[in-house]
Amino acid sequence: MRRLLAAVAAAAPISAIAAPTLAVHVERLSLQGALRAARAAIAACDDLGLQVAVTVVDRDGQPQVMLRDVLAPPLSARVSRAKAYTAASFDASTSRLLARAGSPLAHMPGVLFEAGGVPIEAAGSLFGAIGVSGAPSGATDERCARAGALAIEGELEMMQP
Repeated sequence: MRRLLAAVAAAAPISAIAAPTLAVHVERLSLQGALRAARAAIAACDDLGLQVAVTVVDRDGQPQVMLRDVLAPPLSARVSRAKAYTAASFDASTSRLLARAGSPLAHMPGVLFEAGGVPIEAAGSLFGAIGVSGAPSGATDERCARAGALAIEGELEMMQP
């Protein structure tokens, strides 16, 4: 088998053998961008008379910003983080992942298949995600999270080459 692979490699044209990539460019959300998204989500829920917690995570699901309105329940901070982490991990709105709530993945620490988390994307790249918790429904949490993401996605699109 090794001889066969060596023969195939030797017969391949040089251009067909890709050189290994030594570095990878990864889009990252700045602290200012994460803070602007979080504030926009808080404002969207505030406009509805709701006090919530918002967490913005980077593309790896690590928290960058967490804001909790003064009357939002303390638990909402942990829930918003789990929603953001899940949206970043699956690169999908958590409302689209509800069917996975009964799967073994639902038992992974930090994963929450409940509406209220959305990815932050621009030009086909995942920059992070935002999660909201504390509204009377996951749909409202997601509405506020989406407002936060939209507050910066347009500018992120403009910055892409």
